[in-house]
Amino acid sequence: MKLRKLEMKDATLMLEWMHDKSVVENMHTNFGSFTIENCENFIADSQDDKENLHLAITDDSDEYMGTVSLKRIRNNKAEFAITIRKKAMGKGFSKFAMAEIIRIGLEELKLSSVYWCVSAENKRAVRFYDKNNYKRITIDPKEIDDYTEEQINSYLWYEVRK
Repeated sequence: MKLRKLEMKDATLMLEWMHDKSVVENMHTNFGSFTIENCENFIADSQDDKENLHLAITDDSDEYMGTVSLKRIRNNKAEFAITIRKKAMGKGFSKFAMAEIIRIGLEELKLSSVYWCVSAENKRAVRFYDKNNYKRITIDPKEIDDYTEEQINSYLWYEVRK
């Protein structure tokens, strides 16, 4: 397993998870409407993005298994995001990628914290975060400007601090 920059060859497999209802059913975005062009544009835009770090999660043969991200890198914080293909679930890819991107954020980018949210309906993700001892927090709506207060209150929030 490793993380690397996204490559155009990842677009088809990225679209695969976007159109897999069992993967995206409890996510914030309607990925089912995305096209291969959306994936290619996302990959192209990610190459020189200074506010977001999007990396491919790959197996040892360099096959794309998912994307892990630090989004909205600012104010010494970043929001974590991850999604993986169904075939990668339960095989350690999420655990590896999450630990590595948080390490990159805290150690290499010198962030003070990495935070994220998840719908309580996303039982698989909540179980994963809790099982791996990630700390649930309460977010002050004044701290997060990318979500409405209603959204903030509807999600479970987690954070890892330096």
